[in-house]
Amino acid sequence: MKTLKIAGVPEHFNLPWHLAIENGDFEKENINLQWTDVPEGTGKMCQMLRSGETDIAVILTEGIVKDIVAGNPSKIVQVYVETPLIWGIHVAAKSNYKTLADLENKKVAISRLGSGSQLMAYVNANNQRWKTDNLEFEIVNTIDGAVDALSNKTADYFMWERFMTKPLVDQGVFRRIADCPTPWPCFVIAVRDEVLEKNPEIIATLLNTINQTTNKFKAIAAIDTILASKFNQKIEDIQEWLSLTEWSQKPLLEKTLNDVQNQLFQLKIIDKIGTFDQIVKTV
Repeated sequence: MKTLKIAGVPEHFNLPWHLAIENGDFEKENINLQWTDVPEGTGKMCQMLRSGETDIAVILTEGIVKDIVAGNPSKIVQVYVETPLIWGIHVAAKSNYKTLADLENKKVAISRLGSGSQLMAYVNANNQRWKTDNLEFEIVNTIDGAVDALSNKTADYFMWERFMTKPLVDQGVFRRIADCPTPWPCFVIAVRDEVLEKNPEIIATLLNTINQTTNKFKAIAAIDTILASKFNQKIEDIQEWLSLTEWSQKPLLEKTLNDVQNQLFQLKIIDKIGTFDQIVKTV
């Protein structure tokens, strides 16, 4: 039995992993897969891959591309979610901000440096033709930290996955004033180089196993009810999210990687373009 450590955000996207683990699907393949929830998100998972604290991460595409270019000894082995992530742009419910234009030159709450919440703040600013050099950040670690920062006015707005943040909007804690979808597939699976080199066949088996789960995930009986209950969501929000979300069983294409890197380079988030072989490995 091969033990592998995997990390991901505690969000609805990752329920297929938990179901496959609970069903013993990995054990049947002689894989002891140990899952760690990482509410801090992509920046923290990049750090965990670098330190060997995790072997595998289910991680935002733009965040891991940036970190591999910066020296993270890992590779993207597959796209996990093909569709864009819809980032909601949130302000405190009682704030005076009404439109996206009101947020120009205002401070952004981010989970940590290098996180999706920071990178997408640059993408959004660029979309709005704001000066990205003027962006200011407040590191808040988690969504709870963002609630505190916006409530205490140490930050002005916060970008996070729209549906996971919806309960806070419903409760009157946040108000969502716009959406900003990623211009690329949102989640990929990344593996440390050392693990890939020693266990390519095991990683291929792991991918095959999770792909079987994601392939039939939407057809699971009452999956909308299961998701709504587990993630404190309204059933209609989960149904909308399911209709907008497509899991992938395919490798990352070179064209997609080029699109991601070109935009990150244009935004000065990376200072060089990595080669396909430096960033992606098909197993």
